[in-house]
Amino acid sequence: MRRYLLRLLAFSFLLGVLPAVIIGIVSYSIATRDLEDKVKEGNMQWLTQTQMRVEQMLKSIEKSATQYANSSLVKTAMNTNYSPTDFEQIRDLSVSLYNLQSSDVVITEAFLINLERNWFINLNAMKPLDQLDNNKEFWDYAKQPRSIYWSTGMVSANGVEPENPVEMITLVHKIPILPQTSKPQGLVVVRISAADIREALIPGNPSNRNYILDRTGADILVTAEVKEGYREINRVIAGRLESEPENKQGLFNTHLGSEEVAVMYRSSGYNGWTYVSVISIGEITKEPQKIAKLTLIVCAAILLIVLAFALYGSRRMYRPIQNLLDVAKGIDHKFNAQSIQPRTDELEFIKVSMQSLAVSRNHIEQQMLGQAGHLKEFFVLKLFTGQLSENDYLFRSAMYGFPTGWKRLGVLTLKIDNLQDSKYQEQDRELLLYAVNNIAQEVLPPEFRFTPIILNQSQVTLVATDAEDPAEVKNVLYQMAESIKTNAEHYLQIQVSIGISKPYLSLTDTVKAYGESLSAMKSRISLGPDIIVHYEDIENNPGADKYVYTHLKVMEEQLVYALREMQLDKATELFQDYLNALLHKDGFLYEHHILLLQLISRILGIVQDQGISIKKVLGDEGAVERLLHLQTRDEIEYWFESRLFAPMIQVLSEKSETQYVKIADRLVRMIQEQFDQEITLESCSEVLSYHPVYLSRIFKKEIGTTFSDYLSEYRMKMAKVMLETTDMKISEIGEKLQYKNISAFIRSFRKMFDVTPGQYREKMDQKEKGSAK
Repeated sequence: MRRYLLRLLAFSFLLGVLPAVIIGIVSYSIATRDLEDKVKEGNMQWLTQTQMRVEQMLKSIEKSATQYANSSLVKTAMNTNYSPTDFEQIRDLSVSLYNLQSSDVVITEAFLINLERNWFINLNAMKPLDQLDNNKEFWDYAKQPRSIYWSTGMVSANGVEPENPVEMITLVHKIPILPQTSKPQGLVVVRISAADIREALIPGNPSNRNYILDRTGADILVTAEVKEGYREINRVIAGRLESEPENKQGLFNTHLGSEEVAVMYRSSGYNGWTYVSVISIGEITKEPQKIAKLTLIVCAAILLIVLAFALYGSRRMYRPIQNLLDVAKGIDHKFNAQSIQPRTDELEFIKVSMQSLAVSRNHIEQQMLGQAGHLKEFFVLKLFTGQLSENDYLFRSAMYGFPTGWKRLGVLTLKIDNLQDSKYQEQDRELLLYAVNNIAQEVLPPEFRFTPIILNQSQVTLVATDAEDPAEVKNVLYQMAESIKTNAEHYLQIQVSIGISKPYLSLTDTVKAYGESLSAMKSRISLGPDIIVHYEDIENNPGADKYVYTHLKVMEEQLVYALREMQLDKATELFQDYLNALLHKDGFLYEHHILLLQLISRILGIVQDQGISIKKVLGDEGAVERLLHLQTRDEIEYWFESRLFAPMIQVLSEKSETQYVKIADRLVRMIQEQFDQEITLESCSEVLSYHPVYLSRIFKKEIGTTFSDYLSEYRMKMAKVMLETTDMKISEIGEKLQYKNISAFIRSFRKMFDVTPGQYREKMDQKEKGSAK
C-alpha cells in the first residue's frame, strides 16, 4: 500500500514541472511574437525606403520633362510646322529629348507631340502624327483632365509594333500646363520600362512578394496570372484605404491559398500608388522554431532534476506516515481488513483505524442523548396530564436537568393564528408548531424552562422564575412569551397568540394552569389575533347584559333581510356590526359559536324557502364543522363572507332572475287577455299568489314601466285598433275598455296620440276615401 507515497511524489513532481513548463511556453511565445514584430517592422522600413527610391526616380524624370516642356526650343516648336527638311531644328529637339535620361533610370521612349500641327518627334525621327499606328493612344492622353500624370499599362514596343506590347510606365506632360484641360497644344510623353521599377522592389528575402498598385488598385508589374492570385489581398487593401483615407499604411495577416501570410502596404500621396509587401508567416517562424527546440531541451533537463529531488524529498516526508501506518495496522487488523477498501490510501486507513476506537462510545452517547430528549418530553407530558406527583419530579429533575430552586411557575400556551394571508397552507399547521417548539427551546434558557411540548394543536411551555412579587412575575412571564412570539414571527413569517396562566407554586397545579392558559387564548375572538393575554385579565369577566340579546336579534333580522334582498355590501356591513356586539370584550366570550350557528340557521332558511338545496350554498358537509374550529375574528369574517354570503346571493340571484322573467311574462299575458275586463295588480296577485308590492317591483324591473301605465298604454292601442276596424261608438269603445267616464277615455287617448278619438276616426275615413278615388 503506497498510494499516498505515489500521490506525494506526483505532487512534488508537478510542483517543480509546472513552473518550468509555463516559463518555457511563455518564453517561446514572447520570443516568437517579438521576432515576428521585428520582421514586420523591418519589412515596413524596407517598403518605405523602396517607395522613396521609386518616387525619386519618377520625380527626377518628371522634373526633366517639365524643364524640357517649358524650354524656349519647345515653345517655338509648338508654333511651327516642321517637315523632314528642317533637320537642324529636329535634331535639337531630339537631342533635348535624349538628355531627359538620368543616372537612376533609362528612358525607353520619349515623344514630343504637336497636336495642333500634326507632327511628333521621338528619339529617332520626326513624322506626321496621323502616320503613327498608335496615335489614338496620344489623343487619349490629351483627353485626361490632369496636366501632368503617370499612366501604366501595355503599349507598343517602339510605338510602331502594336502586336508586341510591353509593360510600360508613362509620364504625360501637357503643353502648355493648364489645369483641367482636355485640348492641349502638345504633349511630352516619356516612357520607362516596368522592369526598371521591378528591380527596385527586389527584396533581400526571395520568398517575399513586393509589388505596386496603381490608382485603380491594379498590380502594374506582374502578369495576369500573378494578379489573379493576389486579387483578394488587393481588394482588402483597397477597402482599408477607402474606409480609412487618413491612414496611409498598415499591415494585416491573411491567407494566400493555403499559406498564411503577413501583408504590409503604404499608399503614396505623390501619384496614388500603393506599395505592397507580402511575407510568408512560415518564413518568419523558422527562427522561433530553433528557440523552441532549445527551450524544450532546457525544460527536459529541469524535469530530470526536479524528478530526482521529488523522489528523494517524498521518501523523507513519507517516513513518519509509514510509522503511523504500522501502528494503525496493529490496532484492529481484523476490523480494518473487512471495512477498508483495497484502494484506500494510507491516511484514510489510519483515520478509519483511529475512528474505530471511539465508534462504540459515540454510538452509545448518541442513543442516550436521543432517548433523553424523548424521556424529557414524556416527563413533561405526564406533568400536564396530571400523571406525575411532587415526589416523582424530585426524583427525576436531577436526571433530566430541569429547573430547581424556582419561586413561581407559569404555563405559556401558543396557538397559530389564521394562515389564510400567509404563504402556508392549513396542512402545514402541525409542522409549524414543531418549528415553534424548537424556537421556544432555543430562546428560553434551560434553567428557566422545562422541555417544550406539542399538546392538542398548541405549543405549550412550562416556565419557572425566581421572582416572588406578583407584578414582577407577571412581567417575566410576559417577556418570555414575547420572546417566543417575536422569534416565531421573524423566522416563520406567521402570526401567533399566546395565553399565560396565573403564576403558581406547586407542580401539581400544572394541569389547572394549562386550562387557564387555554381560557386566556379564547379572548382572541374579541381582542383579535396576534396577542399575548394573561388569564388574570379576563378571569373576572361578568358576562353580557340582557339587553344585548335583544340588540343581536334586531341586527340578525336586518342581516337576513339584506341577504334576502341580495345586497352583499349591506350584509357585510351589518355582519361587521353584529360581530362587534357579539365579540365585545365584556360580551359572549364563550357563547359565540352557539349564536353564530343560530344565525346560520336563519340565513339558510332563506334558501330553503326558495326551494334551493343547502348543498349549493355550503358545498361540502364539513363547512359548518370547520366554523366551530375558527379561533379569530378574521377567520370568522372570512368564512361567513366567502363561504356563506357570496355563494348564497349568487344562488338567489340566479333563481330570482329566472323567476322574475316568468312572473313578468305572466302579468303581460294577463293584461293582453283581460284588457277589456276589470283587472288590477291586486287581482293578479291573488291569481299568482304573490304580494302586490313584490309583483309591482318585478314588473317595473323586467318591463321598464309600472303595471298601471302598461295597462293604460295597451288599452289605448286596442282603442286605436277598434277605431280603425269597427263602427263602434266612441262611448262604447271607452266603456268596453273599462272607462266609466267618457271624458277620461278621451283625455287618455289624446295624451298618447295627440288627437281625440273622433279626430282620429275622421282622419282614417278621409284616408280611405282618398285611396278609393
